[in-house]
Amino acid sequence: MTLSVVVFLIVFAIIILYNTVKVLKEYERGVVFFLGRFQKVKGPGLILLFPVIQTMTKVDLRVQVMDVPTQDVISRDNVSVHVNAVIYFRIVDPEKAVIRVANVFEATSQLSQTTLRSVLGQHDLDDMLSERDKLNEDIQNLLDQRTDAWGIKVANVEIKHVDLDESMIRAIAQQAEAERSRRAKVINAEGEKQAAQMLAEAARTLASEEQALQLRYMQTLKEISNERTNTIVFPMPLEFVEPIMKMAKKFGGGSSGPGA
Repeated sequence: MTLSVVVFLIVFAIIILYNTVKVLKEYERGVVFFLGRFQKVKGPGLILLFPVIQTMTKVDLRVQVMDVPTQDVISRDNVSVHVNAVIYFRIVDPEKAVIRVANVFEATSQLSQTTLRSVLGQHDLDDMLSERDKLNEDIQNLLDQRTDAWGIKVANVEIKHVDLDESMIRAIAQQAEAERSRRAKVINAEGEKQAAQMLAEAARTLASEEQALQLRYMQTLKEISNERTNTIVFPMPLEFVEPIMKMAKKFGGGSSGPGA
């Protein structure tokens, strides 16, 4: 037996051994086909195949991270925004992932882009900025339903950035400033209203209680005495004024009678 024949047999044996013995890791599965027809899913561990008549496609069951490219989205209130996201998914059914779709990762990427535009286009800009968790959940549920036929489980979707044009950023800043001004005016008006109500209540209390009115009068005199001024005006209580007014009215009435 010549040397070339020996080398040929060694190479042939290595090729046969390579195509016969397969080792799959714990997170890998092998979809085995027998003469082109699906036979079974094998793994992990040592897998033996019959060369030529049996073939195997290896599938990774670990969670995959896919970055969704930036998408131009028009919101429900006709605002153009640029949105990108990240998707976490894994293959749970290797048979479906191999047989039912040609390239499971490309198909998932394209579907995630269209789903992102479709879901966000149904919401206003305020929802995109303030209710991101709810939008993430809606996109995740919709993607999970659509990829179930491919043997894929979408674990999570996260919107990373929502970018606005400069003109829209300025408009939002002006709107926020106007809202803050409105709230300040409302708070000021509420304070004036409460103060007026309390003053009216205090006036009713003073009018109903003579002692309270006297105490208020004394407090006013004390406050005036603390002022640094050369002139002090003392208010005269009504009970001092009323007798004088009655006397003036009496004498005035007497002088205006007949025969005057």
